[in-house]
Amino acid sequence: MTTSILPRLLVVTAAALAGCASTTPNLDAHFGEAVLAARAAQTINPSASLNKDPVSGVDGQAAKEAMGRYHDSFKTPPPTFNVINVTGGQ
Repeated sequence: MTTSILPRLLVVTAAALAGCASTTPNLDAHFGEAVLAARAAQTINPSASLNKDPVSGVDGQAAKEAMGRYHDSFKTPPPTFNVINVTGGQ
């Protein structure tokens, strides 16, 4: 009976001690900085959302046709290509 109690006692003790583990304040203080830095590096104009001027260069009819062609491009699957591998006899 004591042989089955010892492993159970060890598991319970390990679980209890895991709850006492300290946090990692040095790592937690910098959590998310890599994502923020990557997003900032990929942003061309941070104040672009504040620009209230309308987009110039494309009239409504041309934009509607372009969007229609874009949406229609997803209705049919892209063409498949047959690839034949020809290798030298090494």
